Amino acid sequence: MAEPLLIERAGPVLRLRLNRPQLHNAFDPALIAALTAALQAAGADPAVRVVVLEGEGASFSAGADLQWMRGMAAAGEDENRADALALARLMRTLDELPRPTIARVHGPAFGGGVGLVACCDIAIGTPAARFGLTESRLGLLPAVISPYVVAAIGTRQARRWFATAESFDADTALSIGLLHQVVAADALDAAVEAQVGLLCRAAPLAAATAKALVRQAAHVADAVACDRANADLIARLRVSPEGQEGIGAFLEKRAPAWAPKE
Repeated sequence: MAEPLLIERAGPVLRLRLNRPQLHNAFDPALIAALTAALQAAGADPAVRVVVLEGEGASFSAGADLQWMRGMAAAGEDENRADALALARLMRTLDELPRPTIARVHGPAFGGGVGLVACCDIAIGTPAARFGLTESRLGLLPAVISPYVVAAIGTRQARRWFATAESFDADTALSIGLLHQVVAADALDAAVEAQVGLLCRAAPLAAATAKALVRQAAHVADAVACDRANADLIARLRVSPEGQEGIGAFLEKRAPAWAPKE
C-alpha cells in the first residue's frame, strides 16, 4: 500500500505531498496522523526553513474520505469527538507551525482541504483550483476548520460560504483572501519557488516568529500589555545573534549569514 504522505527534503525546504490521488487526497486517519507527525517533526527541526504543502494527482484535497465518514456515522458520539479532535490537532499544528508554510494548490480543495489552505501562511493556486465548504449539504458544518477559514476570508464571507455549500473558483478565492496569488499552471512551480526564495532570505527566527506576532496583534484584549509584549519581542530580536547579524550585515552592505549563497 502506498504511503499516504510523501516527504521530500531539499536543503532547508520540506515538501509534504498528500498521496491518495485515486481518492482526490481525501483525509482518513492514516493521512491525518502522518501529516500531523511530519509537521511536528518539521517544527522541531531548526534546519527546516520552509514547508510546502501540495497534493498528488488531479486534486489538492477533497476533504474527508466518504468511506471514513460512513464509518464514523455509525460510531458513537465519543468516537466521533476523538476523531474530530485528531483533525483539529492537525489544523492547529499546521496553523501554529514555527516555520513558514506555502500551499501549492494545483486543483480542487473542498472541506478540510480548504482548511489546509487557510492554515498555510502563503497560498498560491491555478485557475484549475476550485473550492467549497460543502459540509452543509450533508447536514454538517465546517466546525473544526472554521477558526482558520474565518481568519482567512473574514466573517462576512464565511457566513455565505458556510451556509450555502456553494463551490467557487480560484479568482473568487483570491478576491476573498483564501489565495494570495493565482498563476497559470505552467507558472505554479516558479511562483512557489519565488516565495521559497524570499523566505529563505529572511532571517530564520524572524520568519518563524512572524505568524505568532500576527496572531497576537489580531487579538488584542489589553492594548498596554500588547505594547509591552511587542516591545519585549523586538528587544529580544535586536540583541539576539540573528538580530545582531542582520543589522551588522545591513550596515556593512553584505549578505547575512543565513542568506542562500548566490
